[in-house]
Amino acid sequence: MTIDDLTIGMEINNDTLCEIFGCSSQGGMRRSKRTNTLVLVSNRVVSTYSDDWDGDTLLYTGMGQKGDQSLTFAQNKTLAESNSNGVTVHLFEVHQRKVYTYCGVVKLVKEPIRPCRRMLQGKSAKSIELIS
Repeated sequence: MTIDDLTIGMEINNDTLCEIFGCSSQGGMRRSKRTNTLVLVSNRVVSTYSDDWDGDTLLYTGMGQKGDQSLTFAQNKTLAESNSNGVTVHLFEVHQRKVYTYCGVVKLVKEPIRPCRRMLQGKSAKSIELIS
């Protein structure tokens, strides 16, 4: 299976996600230089962070558990610059343990709002706001 085979609403497991994207098996922000992608995982089952939908907008929490999160650090920077750095951002949600539901390609639609919120819009009917 390849990235092009994914369809919105498709459910896959973590191993398949990692195989498709060539990314880490852990974390909510998974960068792959091989596929030039950033995979975002919004986990509703087990998560350190709180991601919330506001209508068609997802408020997504990025990396950093101590102190203020930085938009110049690791994958927070990748996401913050994703409209200009050529990295394609894909979103998955987890509503059931070990089941990753593909939500599609997303992009920033607004500058981050403190604390480190980012707006994204998906290709599907959903638009998405991500918080870092």
